[in-house]
Amino acid sequence: MASDEQQFPPQKQESRPGKEHDMVPAPQTINPDYIPANRLKGKVALVTGGDSGIGKAVCCYFALEGATVAFTYVNSHEESDAFATLKILMRLKTSGAKDPIAIPADLGFEENCRKVVDEVIDAFGRIDVLVNNAAEQHEKSSNQEISEELLERVFRTNVFAYFFLSKHVLKHMGEGGSIINTTSVNAYKGNPRQLEYTSTKGAIGSFTRGLALQLVEKGIRVNGVASGPVWTPLIVASLSKDSIPSFGTEVPLGRAAQPHEIAPSFVFLASNHLSSYFTGQVLHPNGGAIVNS
Repeated sequence: MASDEQQFPPQKQESRPGKEHDMVPAPQTINPDYIPANRLKGKVALVTGGDSGIGKAVCCYFALEGATVAFTYVNSHEESDAFATLKILMRLKTSGAKDPIAIPADLGFEENCRKVVDEVIDAFGRIDVLVNNAAEQHEKSSNQEISEELLERVFRTNVFAYFFLSKHVLKHMGEGGSIINTTSVNAYKGNPRQLEYTSTKGAIGSFTRGLALQLVEKGIRVNGVASGPVWTPLIVASLSKDSIPSFGTEVPLGRAAQPHEIAPSFVFLASNHLSSYFTGQVLHPNGGAIVNS
């Protein structure tokens, strides 16, 4: 799609997190031409923020590849999207995989993260893949507009949760396990209107590298995915209505990605057959933006 074409109609959702079922057009979760190959057969995966956007696509691709999937969502805000995702995952589930589960949770607090991990262990007995993906962002024109409360809230969701979930998952994850952290091109390019979000994504990159080195001797790999602009509920809940039509046109490919274009990076990093020599690394499906990784 050419960069001067309108991709999406103007729209704005006032509540956070955004709701995928209200987006026009709906994000594309699965590429119908994707051919699964049992790359994650027998694995149990926990994906945070799996009700919509990138997280939903990751859940679907993991299910297509044979994994048993658990995902989290925000209680009282995302039930409709979570229920719809569960229905899709039930349809995609392969033989041998167990029924998917959805867990409501505010992941910014350690006790909630521990409860999520315990629920997955109670249901499936283990966790082989953790995808730290849930995030929130806000658009502010100046750091003078960022309150202490907002800064703490965003760091709790985008950084604290990654620490807490990894801490408790690692009690149950053995050799061959994989942790994948969702960061962003913003961590490498900067974004003056999303300063607190950009800062968290930079922290995630450093967390990924440090934890990878810490877990080498245990045979657990830790990597990240830094996507460029992607059509997800996060966008319509945080950007201005007038900026939506041109969203994503700044990258060389001239358009935003659909979630199904990002999810295969997670499949690659989750599969020991494909990425056994990857740890402490970040993949960059970003539409051609040149970054120093």
